[in-house]
Amino acid sequence: MSQRRSRHQRSPSSPPAVDAAAPCPCGGSAAYRDCCGRLHRGEAGASTAEQLMRSRYSAFAVGDRGHLLRTWHPDTRPRRLEPDPGTEWVRLEILSTTGGTPFHNEGTVAFRAVHREGGHEGVLDEHSRFVRYEGAWVYLDALPD
Repeated sequence: MSQRRSRHQRSPSSPPAVDAAAPCPCGGSAAYRDCCGRLHRGEAGASTAEQLMRSRYSAFAVGDRGHLLRTWHPDTRPRRLEPDPGTEWVRLEILSTTGGTPFHNEGTVAFRAVHREGGHEGVLDEHSRFVRYEGAWVYLDALPD
């Protein structure tokens, strides 16, 4: 997911301010602590491009700028990440994936992210490209429409 907005502005090293027992924002069946929280805390790495996509969406949802910057390819990573604290990320839908398995070095994930700003619901549709960098999955960029 490219630079988009999040509910909370925090320093890149701050831990997410979220109830660890709450459902994971990515839509997975596990609690945040057992799903994307493990990746945010650095206890696990993403094994697929889709898993990284889900963890990045959750990082936007909980305001974990550190995870977003760590998982962004250095060639395309912004110098600063300034999420909008007025944006609430509501739901993630994975539309399709190509490659991106533990046996690939690149992959894509098409997704739809629903958000609320100022009482209005919006939708972000993106087809993201992921690559392995130094052995780990990272977000590279969004493919053109």
